[in-house]
Amino acid sequence: MTMQIYQREQDIAVAAVREAARLCQAVQAHIDPGVIEKKDRSPVTVADFGSQALVCRMIREAFPGDPIIAEEDATALRQADQASVREQVVSHVQALRLDATPEAVLDWIDFGDAQAYSERFWTLDPIDGTKGFLRGQQYAVALALIVEGQVQVAALACPNLPIHLDAPGGKAGCVYTAVRGQGALRLSLNGSGESEVVRVSRLEGAGQARFCESVESGHSSHSDAAAVAERLGITAAPARLDSQAKYAVVARGDADIYLRLPTRPGYVEKIWDHAAGMLVVTEAGGTVTDVAGAPLEFHHGPRLNNNRGVVVTNGPLHADVLAALHAVGVG
Repeated sequence: MTMQIYQREQDIAVAAVREAARLCQAVQAHIDPGVIEKKDRSPVTVADFGSQALVCRMIREAFPGDPIIAEEDATALRQADQASVREQVVSHVQALRLDATPEAVLDWIDFGDAQAYSERFWTLDPIDGTKGFLRGQQYAVALALIVEGQVQVAALACPNLPIHLDAPGGKAGCVYTAVRGQGALRLSLNGSGESEVVRVSRLEGAGQARFCESVESGHSSHSDAAAVAERLGITAAPARLDSQAKYAVVARGDADIYLRLPTRPGYVEKIWDHAAGMLVVTEAGGTVTDVAGAPLEFHHGPRLNNNRGVVVTNGPLHADVLAALHAVGVG
């Protein structure tokens, strides 16, 4: 039997985000419910660094020549006044990697310090959706492999995402993964059970569509999204959730449209916020572009320099959404 292209990369990526998700769950389980009011970001800081250490260690071990463009580096964590946070990070990593020394953990984090575009590199968001994480709601560990400017492999762990969005009391937690040209799959978070193919909805009537959007209006313009919804005749209330879990929700057909609309002039999206989710949606049959209808470009290091905003749909609705964005002055 012939091995599928990028099979090893996909296997490592899935294993890496699963391990990182275990660390994130351990941190989240002990968050004081008052952290949001106290503006205490230390739990998400610990999980962010710990997640990055674990993922970067696994990628570097398997593919030592591959650069990693990740969201964090260990510069601040090495400072004397960060000793408490550093100790917590190391402790959580050691719970999963018994051989992890404090210096090794910092070095693993810094494996993700690449900044320049390469012909082959990984991009990682160790915790996408930090406020969702602190609220005990949605967040994701998002990892993607980019080769010659194309996202080829994606692994997206969504530890708190219900299997069905409208049944939040059911089983939660899954990994979405895709390889370009091979479709998108949903796997269990713990590695048990069979994989399941996911497909976007085939809805063609925009009036019956369902949006999903960020909880935080600072991440995407809710007012512009509402104007687009009105233009399309959409009456259903949007599903609001943090992180690239929104990509997963569109990929599996629970929602039909996700808009990430600019909130201020000159804002440029980061690649780690979109690479993994974009491939999962497109391999599930959907369409992802910027607000002008152009493909997302991953040739510019950490940023989507040639794109403005992001539009994610099931495919059949994409032209209508772009037209509505243009009509309201966004596209």
